[in-house]
Amino acid sequence: MKRSLLLCMLACSLTWAQGGDDSRPAPTNVRGADYPRVHSDSRVTFRLEAPEARRVQLQPNSAAEAENGLGKGPSDLVRGKDGVWTLTTPPVVPGLHIYHFLVDGMPAIDPGSETFMAGRGGAHYGESLANSGVEVPEKGVDFYLLKDVPHGVVQELWYYSKVTAEWRRAFVYTPPEYDRNSRARYPVLYLQHGGGDNESGWVRQGRMSFIMDNLLAAKKAVSMLVVMERGYANPPAGTQPPGGAASALTAWTAIAGDSAGASSAFRVQDLVSRLRFEDLVIRDLIPTIDARYRTIADREHRAIAGLSRGGEQAMQIGLAHLDTFASIGDFSGGSSARAFNPETSNNGIFKKVDVLNSKLKLLWVGSGEAEEPAYHYRRFHETLDKLGIRHVFYESPGTSHEWLTWWRHLNQFVPHLFR
Repeated sequence: MKRSLLLCMLACSLTWAQGGDDSRPAPTNVRGADYPRVHSDSRVTFRLEAPEARRVQLQPNSAAEAENGLGKGPSDLVRGKDGVWTLTTPPVVPGLHIYHFLVDGMPAIDPGSETFMAGRGGAHYGESLANSGVEVPEKGVDFYLLKDVPHGVVQELWYYSKVTAEWRRAFVYTPPEYDRNSRARYPVLYLQHGGGDNESGWVRQGRMSFIMDNLLAAKKAVSMLVVMERGYANPPAGTQPPGGAASALTAWTAIAGDSAGASSAFRVQDLVSRLRFEDLVIRDLIPTIDARYRTIADREHRAIAGLSRGGEQAMQIGLAHLDTFASIGDFSGGSSARAFNPETSNNGIFKKVDVLNSKLKLLWVGSGEAEEPAYHYRRFHETLDKLGIRHVFYESPGTSHEWLTWWRHLNQFVPHLFR
């Protein structure tokens, strides 16, 4: 198997298109790569040159218990006489779809695609792994595309965290006029990625800067900073979280009402990481951003949001720190809605209707219409209505637990902020 994989890696190359069909290289291809190709009817053709391989399969990302538009997979590619393996899918939904190849059972990145960090589910749940991606354009839609408008800047900021005793990286978007208007101060959106991803997710897969630039150019949003950090915060080496793992489980159960899988070692580690990340945001990240950038450093001008796991974190951190955040956005968080109980979730904060309505300028929740959390979010939305808690609910038409859902969520969420 190892020999086969090595030969594949040495032999894998791009096969250039021949013939006159209407397909085009995917926008997510590396420079000059002709495959994957997207057809006018949204079919996608994949190719891999691997003459020594016995079997090649396409494996869509299976994280978050949802199809990503390419089917559940794995799907077999067909070997040609020249050792080139091909597969053309049925039409898929628009958006960015994450995948990798299986070459004789071994995961392999498509050499024609850009790489994207994401989890793969199953035994790799929670891990951040390199994957390939193919974008199928949505016809007539350009809110997430590069356009001829003024552009902001995404900076890479390194800072030291006392909470985790390590150097950490954050990405910070500043709006187009930030460097020209040196006296202006700005509100801040803290925007979190999903499980298995990292702080680069909203920059690379999330099209955050293009969405922000286009909203600002259309005067649909207030100029703001957007801060993206890695949502994992393990304890410093050789230390234990206060009270140990048992208290972490108890605390998270009180926050999210979700104890499923709590006996696993990974679950314990993940819960500890979530709680420590909350501490990091409050004690390290926000003070660093307020000291380094021209922010309006008060709760009314500070928001937190995220997708999937990051949506759960946004609810956890935002609702626990209403003195710090006045706006919260949960994009397909799942657990926030799936296990929602107004009596116990988030330490019972939902029983305090007057407090939430007076403190929160915006509570925004949403999912994709076709993803598993959709039902739970509809029920969550209906319960919030019955309780009299002001909020905005949005369901992305026809999409699952995938990037097109979250591109739409960010595009819908940001115009509500800091008004």
